[in-house]
Amino acid sequence: MSRLKNDTFLRALLRQPTEYTPVWLMRQAGRYLPEYCETRKRAGSFLQLCKSPTMACEVTLQPLERYDLDAAILFSDILTVPDAMGLGLYFAEGEGPRFERPLREEADILKLAAPDPHGELRYVVDAVAEIRRALDGRVPLIGFSGSPWTLACYMVEGGSGAETDYRRVKTMAYARPDLLHRILSVTADAVVAYLNAQIEAGAQAVMVFDSWGGVLSEAAYREFSLAYLERVVQGLIRERDGERVPSIVFTKGGGVWLEQIAGIGSDAVGLDWTLDIGRARELVGHKVALQGNLDPTILFAPPEVVAAEARRVVDAFGPHPGHVFNLGHGISQFTPPENVSVLVDTVHARSRELRAGTR
Repeated sequence: MSRLKNDTFLRALLRQPTEYTPVWLMRQAGRYLPEYCETRKRAGSFLQLCKSPTMACEVTLQPLERYDLDAAILFSDILTVPDAMGLGLYFAEGEGPRFERPLREEADILKLAAPDPHGELRYVVDAVAEIRRALDGRVPLIGFSGSPWTLACYMVEGGSGAETDYRRVKTMAYARPDLLHRILSVTADAVVAYLNAQIEAGAQAVMVFDSWGGVLSEAAYREFSLAYLERVVQGLIRERDGERVPSIVFTKGGGVWLEQIAGIGSDAVGLDWTLDIGRARELVGHKVALQGNLDPTILFAPPEVVAAEARRVVDAFGPHPGHVFNLGHGISQFTPPENVSVLVDTVHARSRELRAGTR
């Protein structure tokens, strides 16, 4: 594969000096881009888009044509893994993801097995390889998965747990922890195999999205989320073709557990917008890189406000190594595309100024 022309993102994840702060956005290929909406229309459905390596490659590259981003992220969905486990993923119009066969019965939970990433998930592995070839060394490619806990939430609830206050999965955690641990253990094995297959196909960094970890109590978070995040991180391929493959973990709402998250062995920790990134750097910057953490809603503000808030995050972290600029969660479908240009250009310009010692 082609030699990497811009490795700023990877160096930042490894806390090495960089000329500026690299930036990419969670959900950077999405409905806020008209070209994405057109491709999705041609695909016929979101799932068909995800399951076509050629179309997944097309939409992965679209934001890179508009913006000076420092990384591409595989276009896919976190729920591909439980879908490959036989739960029957579908998307109801206006209602988000649903599973035809959620895990409610003990017999079904005991039969659960990790899928072969080169079998049921071959379309994702093929997409990674196609995207990596199409990038031609332009920027690194990020692979990803949902965390075991977050996937388990969907698998037990049958959809977004937010709609039911996570009643079913949290009841299982307290009433039948053995069953939940069974789900989490199988899912952790699946996530490790899935991410390693992505690395072998060409992903140069990987990220684990623990979107629902923040709904747990501290004790429950340690037992049902953090322990399995650590298991995933420890099972990842660390080097491929002589190059380090950094890992990022992100628990939305997990700022109160930052020091614990930083201790599980990942190279970087993603932050949502509820924690000052300067304070986070003081707490754990000697252990891990930090990714984040602009509130995505700021992108609805006038361009001058977007620029000011971007500078504030860059300044809060300072000219130190180990910062990857990102949003504190995924970009909204209603975001004005022109404001993303303001954000990316401001981050690059302001961080170069900081490293040059100017104001």
